Amino acid sequence: MRSFRTIRNVHERTIEAPAQAVGTLLDHLASPHDPVWPAPAWSPMRFDRPLGVGADGGHGFVRYRVSAYEPGRHVRFSFNPPMSGHHEFLIEPLGPDRCRVRHALELDRTGPMLLGWALAVRWMHDTVLEELFDNIEQAVTGTVPSPSRRSPWVRLLHRLTWDRATACDLPAGARLARAAFERTDYTDAYRIGLRPGMPRDPESWRGVLRGAPFPVAGREGGEILLGEDAGHLDFRASILVEEEQVTLGTVVRIHNLRGRLYWTVVRRVHPFMARTMLRRIHRRLALTAPTAAARARQAPAPPLTHGN
Repeated sequence: MRSFRTIRNVHERTIEAPAQAVGTLLDHLASPHDPVWPAPAWSPMRFDRPLGVGADGGHGFVRYRVSAYEPGRHVRFSFNPPMSGHHEFLIEPLGPDRCRVRHALELDRTGPMLLGWALAVRWMHDTVLEELFDNIEQAVTGTVPSPSRRSPWVRLLHRLTWDRATACDLPAGARLARAAFERTDYTDAYRIGLRPGMPRDPESWRGVLRGAPFPVAGREGGEILLGEDAGHLDFRASILVEEEQVTLGTVVRIHNLRGRLYWTVVRRVHPFMARTMLRRIHRRLALTAPTAAARARQAPAPPLTHGN
């Protein structure tokens, strides 16, 4: 028989703003204009429908559904099996211009999961919640007197758990890359999903080839093509930014035996390097992007139609 232990974790912060103003922010949680969840630095919260009872989704590998929702005041998320428990946000008025925001988590976990919580998940969870509270405070007051800071351990975990690029076919939208050569001897592509708040301008992604400043060979729509020609082979790197993902594609044309020998060696490490470079700039751009609160202050979210 397995023994369970209940993990309890509570965060709260007093905000110098009316409960109604903070409640409006909470109602936009997981929406396209979410002003509080700390994305893109952390995996976004997403659901299969607007926030309301029955909405199913989560963030990262954590899956849950909305089991209770009182607009402007309270939302509870119940974890999907095999996890058991819930987490919730509650807004408590403390006067006409002050309120308390509270997040509570209760989770039944078994032995190995307890170890994972103690070593890693707890530290990232605590950081996400404090950065979320920072966003609330910044969105309604314009300032955060004591912003949260990531510990060295959290920064290491953040780096180790960052999204990874996956292999794919060269997208149809990469028209410049597809038309680069009449004959292509090598093609590959790797993609990674875009998070809310990440730049959609392909120029922002040119740093993917850090240390190898290839000249621009073309621009069209969401694609920028980099590369150069040489006596042994011609090389093009395509950076295509679409609505949901960014893709790094490579096309190579080989001219002679020297080019074939060269590429035989390079192609052994090329997939690893392409994935690594794309993942590295993806994380760098996410960490330097404006916060959700800053984006919300620049472009306030439209009114919501509640999904409960």
